[in-house]
Amino acid sequence: MATQDLIRPTGDYNKLYCYQKAEAMFDITFYFSNKYLKIGDRTIDQMQQAARSGKQNISEGYSRAGTSLKTAITLIDVAKSSLIELHDDYRDYLRTRGHQQWEENSKEWLAMRNLGSKHNDSAFYMELVKVRPPETIANMVICLQKQTDFLIAQLLKSLGKQFLEEGGFHERMYRMRVEERTKGKGV
Repeated sequence: MATQDLIRPTGDYNKLYCYQKAEAMFDITFYFSNKYLKIGDRTIDQMQQAARSGKQNISEGYSRAGTSLKTAITLIDVAKSSLIELHDDYRDYLRTRGHQQWEENSKEWLAMRNLGSKHNDSAFYMELVKVRPPETIANMVICLQKQTDFLIAQLLKSLGKQFLEEGGFHERMYRMRVEERTKGKGV
């Protein structure tokens, strides 16, 4: 194992589809909560923090994967949980206001699922939400969250597999030190 293998390259988290979708959900949530919730409503802060936590924990977790897969997995799992919390806030919004949540496989759900499979750019979604009613926006975010949840699960699975195959940072450090000592002794 070469010295450069001690710290793994992680790549750019901005290129992760799950991060891009989480960023879009944060931007939509910031817009939505400020426009459609009453000033002073604690839900504003809670929704914004859940959306922010989802986005930020993906970026921090993925960045930490170079030195600690354990930390990366933990942070990305926190992101997953935060976005589930956001999902529930949007479901609560719909339910408490008497709006329908789109049924799985309804024409609206399928149309949004299709959009979500083609677009990850926040600017694209912001153009859509500015001309949609709040119940449509809430349903859009619910669909995006479900897609993001799937992508995060795949990322966690990949990081978990990598951890099982390569071990953690301390294990790699130990193996590399032993290899260096063995080389130095000419064994």
